[in-house]
Amino acid sequence: MDDAMPRYRAARVGGALQVQLEQRADGSQLLRSPEPLQPYPARVTDRLEHWAREAPDRTLVARRDPSVPGGGDWLRISYAQMLAQAQRVAQALCRRGLSAERPVAILSDNDLEHLVLTVGALWAGVPYVPISAAYSLMSQDHAKLRHIIGRTTPGLVFASGPAYAQAIAAAVPPDVEVVLTDGMLDGRPVTPFAALLATEPGPESEAAHAAVGPDTIAKFLFTSGSTKQPKGVVNTHRMMCANQQMLRQTLVFLADEPPVLVDWLPWNHTFGGNHNVGIALFNGGTLYIDEGKPTPKGIAQTLRNLREISPTVYFNVPKGFEEIAFAMERDDVLRESLFRRVQAFMYAGAGLSQAVWDQLDRLGERTVGERIPVFTSLGMTETAPACTFAVRAGRVRAGHVGLPVPGVEVKLVPEGAGPQGKTEIRFRGPHVMPGYWREPALSAEAFDEEGFYRTGDAVRWVDPAEPEAGLFFDGRIAEDFKLDTGTFVSVGPLRARVVAEGAPCVQDAVVTGMNRGDIGLLLIPRLDECRTLAGLPADTPAPEVLHHPQVREFFQALVDRLWQGGTGSANRVARAHVLAEPPSIDKGEVTDKGSINQRAVLQHRAALVEALYEGRADDPWLLLPRQR
Repeated sequence: MDDAMPRYRAARVGGALQVQLEQRADGSQLLRSPEPLQPYPARVTDRLEHWAREAPDRTLVARRDPSVPGGGDWLRISYAQMLAQAQRVAQALCRRGLSAERPVAILSDNDLEHLVLTVGALWAGVPYVPISAAYSLMSQDHAKLRHIIGRTTPGLVFASGPAYAQAIAAAVPPDVEVVLTDGMLDGRPVTPFAALLATEPGPESEAAHAAVGPDTIAKFLFTSGSTKQPKGVVNTHRMMCANQQMLRQTLVFLADEPPVLVDWLPWNHTFGGNHNVGIALFNGGTLYIDEGKPTPKGIAQTLRNLREISPTVYFNVPKGFEEIAFAMERDDVLRESLFRRVQAFMYAGAGLSQAVWDQLDRLGERTVGERIPVFTSLGMTETAPACTFAVRAGRVRAGHVGLPVPGVEVKLVPEGAGPQGKTEIRFRGPHVMPGYWREPALSAEAFDEEGFYRTGDAVRWVDPAEPEAGLFFDGRIAEDFKLDTGTFVSVGPLRARVVAEGAPCVQDAVVTGMNRGDIGLLLIPRLDECRTLAGLPADTPAPEVLHHPQVREFFQALVDRLWQGGTGSANRVARAHVLAEPPSIDKGEVTDKGSINQRAVLQHRAALVEALYEGRADDPWLLLPRQR
């Protein structure tokens, strides 16, 4: 195939291909799509009712049978079955007098009961709070779980089984009802989930459902939290329905056939819980719950599922795409199944390296004679989530975030003067939150005087002379800093460069140097890749791996390249340290999706940063360029 004229699978797109641009006297710019937002349902469950009538036997959600070791055949719930089960659960919730003041809290990972409970809560107009399972199962102190439970004061807490016993004991008050899929808890009464399903629908749930409207709170989604505690984002039915209509007008191919998703992304995050579950439900599609994870061990389940189920659109975080692309190089069945009917790939949560992007292009050409479009977006928990999309096949590259989708108003606001200044992107529209739950001061600070949500994200034009080329993500404004010379350091682009140069052994990097003379790095390694490089067993401890001569030379050569490739103190790396201790979820250094929080790492590892700058050249943990 001619590389100069690549052929792309023709996924129908719209909505975010053009832009209306208004230049304002204060230097800000307003952007919007020329395509108006079309009408959308008042309630999320309106689409469930629609598809239960139109395609009652079609599978809405499926999960491998957990009773079979390794996962058995797919257990399925159709649209008609989901509607019937949700109505039963809704009646049970209404009888308990639950409300926004006493919502439903869900501790578990993605599973069938989790989704039935959420849809039942939506039907009854009772908000639910999906909480990261990591806060229960991985956390040592359960601090974030206790904070979320305290902030929301749930009247019912659901978990999949006794594995959550320690977390429930630590964070859930004894007078709060606990519902488990199976099992019991020592010293505490438990309601089996089957009891909710056994409730006959009645007039209470009918009345409650009739009262649900666009401004009814659907859920509280909590931000990941970094140096501060997680914030509860109020998600209304209007937000979720409007955003799905925005997506349908942008990813037009979703309406061409019922979408099929194979997805692991956690439902306590807006990408998995709003965006992906919403795409399946809104468009009459099927969601196969993938219990794999984007890790060297967890990816095996994902690969098994993708060999069996061919998705029509595939979503993942960059690490997931990296693992899948690597596996497809030597797995023909996987490669042919994934490329068979997929219309587009999309990533979120971090930047996809250009090397992985190019690898997906090559694999597509090798398998089906064409490339699969890779779409990117900018969105957040506070916006339900999608705001902009980059959907021009062949013109989208790593870092692009595109143009506003229909119904979204974008304001670009200059922050700082001169060439080193940044431009913040802000959003307004029916998909934007009304505020943070029980946080009036933070809610007021989140919006500017015109009602635009302040994101703290920076963007720049791909080509200022061609607005249709869209916007490029330019990092987080709060992450950027100055050296002691006054030189401004743009952290986002530098991190992206480090990850690209450091493939495959670098997961991420934290940039240091505020008020110092030069830039340093705390490198977060991919230990499994480092072990492979050194030919070490899988259980080799991190310090031994990182001091292996081949691994040490890899990182030394990386630092040398980063120094030599720099054009000045703003992007020239002068020192580095490879972290043997992984980022901590309890300290907010990493989310359960694997995203690294720069500010939290710097705060909690301040002593290490000091050592990075005070260390001698013979320090075994310090890496300095060999040709400074």
